[in-house]
Order: sequence, then C-alpha cells, then structure tokens
Amino acid sequence: MKRTHLPLNALRVFDAAARHLSFTRAADELAVTPAAVGQQIRALEDVLGVVLFRRTSKGLELTPEGEAGLDPLREGFLRFEESVAAMQAGQASDRYTIAAPREFYAAWLAPRLAAFQAQTPGVQYIFAPDEHADFTEANLDLAIRLVDGPSDLQGVQLAPAMRVTIAAPSHRDAWIEWPGMPLPDGVNPCIRAGSPGQALASAFAGMGRTVVPLALAEAGIAQGQLIALGDPEPGTRAYWLLAPAPQWRSKKVRSLVAFLSS
Repeated sequence: MKRTHLPLNALRVFDAAARHLSFTRAADELAVTPAAVGQQIRALEDVLGVVLFRRTSKGLELTPEGEAGLDPLREGFLRFEESVAAMQAGQASDRYTIAAPREFYAAWLAPRLAAFQAQTPGVQYIFAPDEHADFTEANLDLAIRLVDGPSDLQGVQLAPAMRVTIAAPSHRDAWIEWPGMPLPDGVNPCIRAGSPGQALASAFAGMGRTVVPLALAEAGIAQGQLIALGDPEPGTRAYWLLAPAPQWRSKKVRSLVAFLSS
C-alpha cells in the first residue's frame, strides 16, 4: 500500500504550538524563531486544507479541526518513540559482536577488553569465528583487520604500522614465512605459515625466526619469551578497528572505540 507523505517536522511544530497555545513558547521549546513556527503552521494548513489555529481576544485557540487531529497525532508520536526504542534494543547497548584475528586478540585486544569490561559492568562480547566475516551476515559491530587502511569503512588504527624480526631465545637458524610478509630474496623458509598467528606460534616454539607486526611481539619480548633480532621497522599494514558508518555512529561503538584508541 502506498503511504501518504507526512510533513513530520510541521506536525511536531503543530504539537508544540497546540500544547503551549503560543508560537513564541513553541519556538523556545524547539529552538527556532516564532516566525519559523508560523511558517510551518501555515505550510501545514496549506497541505491539509484546513485552519488549525485562530487568534481571539484571549489569545491563540485551536480550531475544531485542530482539536480533532491532536490526540491521534500525539499517539502517533508515542508510537514513533516506541519504534525507535525497539530498533535500538535490537543492538543491545551492553553487547558487542566482534571479529578479530586470534593472535591479535590474545596479544593485544583481550587485556584491553577486560579493562573495558571492568569499568562497564554487564558488558558482553560475542566473537565471530571468522576474522574476515561479513558485517551484515555476522551482524558485526566491529572488526579488527591487518590492512593498509580502512578503505570504504570507518576506522581507527590501533597500533603503529611497525614490524619486527623475532625468534625464541633458543631457536633454529631458519626462517618462517607467512602471506603478506615475504622474506628477502634468496631466503628459503623452513615453514610456510598460513597467518601471522601461526608464524608467531612457530617462533615461540623455537622453530625459527620470522617477521611479524610489532603489536603481536611486544608482550613476548617484554617477558623474555622472544628476542628482537634488530630494531622495529616501518611496515605498510597495521591493525585497524573497522565498521560501516551506521555502526560507527552508534553510541556503544563510539564508547568502545574511544577506549581502545586512547
């Protein structure tokens, strides 16, 4: 069924003017000028083909036509508010669905989410099994990905685009390679890992040396489980916190983004 176009802004102005029986007080409530209220009312009267207010010696009064539409109008606004509340409840303000690489979750994200949880009682996390999950299909709020930049998504960089060559204190004199981090020409790796997490685990086990994002290795280096074979170097990719614009604008996502990027 084709729906009639409703002049919602003008109807909101009419509701305010009807409650106050004053264009001036309605203007104060709506943070506009009395002239703007008068223009909206006249435009609404033109659309409806009726007169809504009349001026008398006692002030502004509603016409019978205005009186007839007021109660259904206010009930409609209440329905709008209920509808908005229902839509907001669909994405609970205390529940986050996140996709993140396992290795980044363990090395960087988990401690920070624990801190956010401690200061936000009742918060819940749901983690997608696939770090590359589609936002719509997985109903994601946020994703963390190792990329060059946010592309067509909204995003904030969580860690510097730095990489470091690491190994266990006691390690084989061999190299571990993974997609996206090729080794120098002429180097024949002993392991071709499928992800930076697999490369990192192999290095922890003493199976060789590898190059990984600095964010993954910092804790292991600080604890003496890994050694850095040289200074960190600039890289092209970094871990980004990403979401489409609608999710990015939501209050709960802004809250977590602000915490993780501080």
